[in-house]
Amino acid sequence: MTVITAFGLDETLARQGIDPATVSLDHLLGRRVRLVQFIDGYRAAVDPVLLAAAVPAEPGQRVLDLGLGAGAASLCLAARVPGLALVGVERHGGAAALARVNAGLAGAALTVVETDVGARLSGAEDPRAQPFDHVLTNPPFLEDIRAAPPPDPGRRAAHVEDGIGLDAWIAAGLKRLKPGGSFTIVMRADRLAGILTALTGPAGDIRVLPVHTVDDGRPAKRVIVQARKGRRAPLTLLAPLVLAGEGRNWTPTVRAVLEEAAALSLDAPPRR
Repeated sequence: MTVITAFGLDETLARQGIDPATVSLDHLLGRRVRLVQFIDGYRAAVDPVLLAAAVPAEPGQRVLDLGLGAGAASLCLAARVPGLALVGVERHGGAAALARVNAGLAGAALTVVETDVGARLSGAEDPRAQPFDHVLTNPPFLEDIRAAPPPDPGRRAAHVEDGIGLDAWIAAGLKRLKPGGSFTIVMRADRLAGILTALTGPAGDIRVLPVHTVDDGRPAKRVIVQARKGRRAPLTLLAPLVLAGEGRNWTPTVRAVLEEAAALSLDAPPRR
């Protein structure tokens, strides 16, 4: 965590209404991405980096990030794939302001739309109006009826659903996709059934990647799920991704993703 004033960001933050004393300057992807984020509240970790690595985007395509936060996932994707047109939806004003700052630091073509994920278009000029090649999302993990909300409003907004459930969140993303476009989500593994229910029908060719912290025989805590709008191919359950091995060091695959901006393929190996 780095002191912001050492990097002369005070004026930039002030223009967005952010007190420099409340934020830190952090780095992702082996320092390829600089990320200003609140010291207290939600702080980006591994999930958004893995999510971005799994999106099969190509230069020149349009990408929508639902629940943008401070922009970690979108900016990691932009660092790996040049020339993307990125649009992020974030209703929390403070997080949206940080995303604008971070996009400026990265020189990324990221347009921030400060609204609810399920909000209607404001008109033909709305950045969300044209269909997208890819949608990625790291939505709140907890249902409001099951959660003990964190006292910090930023953490609460990031972790607990408020007014829009997981099914509606997924439907909003699929609505903005082109036919054949990819939808990629990272979520707690215990909510996989809801993800599959929401995707099945509107989308297919569903790939499910279980994510384990270590290979200790315990159930996966996270899943990354990807689907294609309008496709009818059957579901594929991929071999698990194990993050850390002996000594809690990153596995080679994960180290390449987290530190070298490598892609995380959700393609299944060919059948023998």
